[in-house]
Formats: sequence, structure tokens, C-alpha cells
Amino acid sequence: MNETTPAPTVPAPVSTRAPGKTAPPRPAADAGQTGRRRAAELLQRQGVLAVLLTVVIAASFIYPTFASLDNARGVTIQASFLAVVALGMTMVIITGGIDLSVGSVFALGGVLAAWASQYGFLAALLVPLTVCGAIGLLNGFLIARGNMAPFIVTLATLLGARGLLLTLTDEGATTHLVPKDSAFGELGQGSVWGFGYPILIALVLFGAGGIVLQRTSFGQTLFAVGGSSDAATLMGLPVVRTKILVYTLSGLLAGLAGALNAARLSSGVTIVGVGMELDAISAVVIGGTLLIGGAGSISGTLWGVLLLAVIQNLINQIGSLNSSYQSVVSGGFLIVVVVAQRYLARSRRTT
Repeated sequence: MNETTPAPTVPAPVSTRAPGKTAPPRPAADAGQTGRRRAAELLQRQGVLAVLLTVVIAASFIYPTFASLDNARGVTIQASFLAVVALGMTMVIITGGIDLSVGSVFALGGVLAAWASQYGFLAALLVPLTVCGAIGLLNGFLIARGNMAPFIVTLATLLGARGLLLTLTDEGATTHLVPKDSAFGELGQGSVWGFGYPILIALVLFGAGGIVLQRTSFGQTLFAVGGSSDAATLMGLPVVRTKILVYTLSGLLAGLAGALNAARLSSGVTIVGVGMELDAISAVVIGGTLLIGGAGSISGTLWGVLLLAVIQNLINQIGSLNSSYQSVVSGGFLIVVVVAQRYLARSRRTT
């Protein structure tokens, strides 16, 4: 008979733990530090939403007209143009850059759209998008390829775009009008369920921007470039191409916002957009995006834009204050947010 050799038995591992003992629990100090770090991250990302909700609830009790649907429509339609501009600014700042040209590009886009509207709907959109996108492309090329400071480059294009606008309007003496009953005018003045098309366009763009930033490799590259451009280069990421794309996108969105504003007003107003770049930067920073780059969120920017719009509306509700107080309040919010960001960042490093 053939006999099979039994397989050797492997002795069970001997436990050195005393019977009835369980794994040692995680130290309470470590758990507390983790909790504080998560709380700091959450507060940095969504703290502005809590402030916005608090202001809205308080204003609704103090001013009954504030909570009306008509007032909500007015606030959101005014905020939609800044929101589109701030969306592009968010991506620029996440990469560690800045774009000071968006206010002038916004005004230029409106003038170009109003002028081109006489040739049809597509011309009214394509002309400002092409020109404003080209300005953004120039910014990106000089910054990424020429290694020039974003502040200097975009300051130069701010002046250049404003100069081109004045040239097209004879130093502001000529105002181009959007033809009555045109499809382009309907884009700015039409509505769905009482909410204007610019609001819906802004929401769609923010939804797409959130997906791009959080769910795509391009979005992750933005954070990597903002965290450390040199490290991103060593990792093989397309740093130059990414910077060119974000500045081009910023120019396109500023031009689109200007076109929507022209459709809303039925004219290419030359005096709009002054200081808009500062409002966009304020909204982005208030929304939790770090000016040094590497951290930020699309939703935070949306809450920041709405907070600025609500502040402006509350000043109008008071009646005894003029619009200049908005700058005072916005500046105060900005200082508080920047100080809070530094504190939260320090807390996250030490925990």
C-alpha cells in the first residue's frame, strides 16, 4: 500500500498578550488632536457658509422684505456676474497666482458683446469670448513660459483691456446697444421660474467647476501646482500647461460674465468692472481659498460671493448708508478671514 506523508502542521502563533486583554486603545491625546485638525479643516472650508446662514437668518427677522422671493431674485441675479468671474479667479489662486485683469476684461467683454449683437446671437457670444480668452492666454503664456510675476502681467493687461475698451467706445462717448427683442438680450433678461438665465448659467458653471476640481486629474494638478510648483514639476505634472489653461479660463469666464451683463442691461456700459477684480479676490479668500495657493473650494467661493451680495443688499435695506460702506464691511470680513486662515493653518500644522 502506498502511504501519503501527512502535511506538517504549523503551530499556531503564540500570543504574548495576557488572556482577556484587548489591543491598547489609541491615546486620547492623539484622538483629540485628530478631531481638532478635522474641525480646523472643516471651519476653513465651510466657515463662510455658517456666517452666511447666520446673516441671512438675522436679516430675515430684522427686515421682513429681505426674506421675500423678489429680493432673493434680485440678490442672486446681481451676484451671478461676480460669481462667474470669481469661479475663474478661484482656480487661478489655487495655483498660487492672481489675476488683476478680470475687471477690465469683464467690461471689455460687455462692450464687445453689445457691439457684435447686431450680427446675431453667436457673434455676440463668440467675439467677447475670443478676445477675452486671448487676453487670458497672453497672461498665462507670459506667466508660465516667461516666468513673469502674475501681479505685474495681469496689472499690465488690466490697463491694456481698459485702453482697448476706451478705444472701441471713443473714450466712453459711444455706447453700443443690444437690438430689441434679440435672442442675445433674452439670454440676460429671460428667466425660468422667476430666476434669470444668468443665475442658472452661474450654477451650472459652478457645478462643472466643482466636478473638475475634485474629480479630475486636472483639478488635482491645480492643487499640486499651488502647493509647490517645483515639486509638481519633479512629479512630471504639466505645470506650464496648467497655468496657461487656468489664466485662459479666467479670461473666458470674465468675458462671458461681461457678455451676460451686457445682455441684461441691453448695452455695453463702459464704467462697469472697476474694482471687480478686488471683489472677486475677496469672495474667493472669504470662501476659504488660501492666497498662497494649494487649498480652496468652488463651493466656498459661491458662499463668499453670496455673502458679499447679501451685505450689499442689507446696506440698501438700511437706507441711511451708502454703498461705500460695503467696501468697509467687505474689507473687515477679509481681514478677519485672513487672520482666521493663518490661525487654522497653524493649528493644523501643530496637531
